[in-house]
Amino acid sequence: MMATRSLTDPMPADFDNWWLAKGQWVEPPNLRRGGDSGVQLIVRGNEFLYCKRQSGHLYRSLRHPWGQPTALRELQAYRALADIGLPVPQVVYGAARKTPAGWQALLVTRRLEGYCSLDEWYAGPAAKASGEQRQAVLECLADCLARLHRHRWQHGCLYAKHIFVAAPADGSAGVALIDLEKARRRLTVAGASQRDIGQLARHRGAMPEADWALLLAAYQRAMAAAHRPASAEL
Repeated sequence: MMATRSLTDPMPADFDNWWLAKGQWVEPPNLRRGGDSGVQLIVRGNEFLYCKRQSGHLYRSLRHPWGQPTALRELQAYRALADIGLPVPQVVYGAARKTPAGWQALLVTRRLEGYCSLDEWYAGPAAKASGEQRQAVLECLADCLARLHRHRWQHGCLYAKHIFVAAPADGSAGVALIDLEKARRRLTVAGASQRDIGQLARHRGAMPEADWALLLAAYQRAMAAAHRPASAEL
């Protein structure tokens, strides 16, 4: 068996315990990539956890020509983005094992408390938000994406439903990225940026055109600031 732990955690780390855990399906198993993958919400005490469970569901690359579970790629992406200070769900457990029947993989993360998807935000809270709060959310998202792309990381599935926002009443804002099973490093910043921004343009959900223009402007400022010489800021 090949297993990969992500964080030291007092919760049970045994693969079978998580594999057999029961919860409510929030993403019923879907059949693709030569296997199936689904997500359950598991409650342990006061903890709300999302458990992605996969059988097969492989991706192939030069490093893994015979295939490796997409959950392991997502685990590696969560670790890498956390290391560069990007907000992502906290990983509780991540592991994979190869059985006679094929690969099995798990990825368990804590629920993002106080967050909702960008789709959900536009469907409700955004309508009541002030112009300043909407601007704060968009600028926070722009900064998050700019940092992601400056490190040559491409999300790979940048839909509104995979961007989570927090917009408390105090006027602050937070953004977190989820569902990183297609995330990967690109050779250039431009390569990562163009693919993600183009994808979000097509899958931004209910974001109105005016907000999209604000987001693009904030993103361009954030990207430009990264290349500005220190002397220019004095």
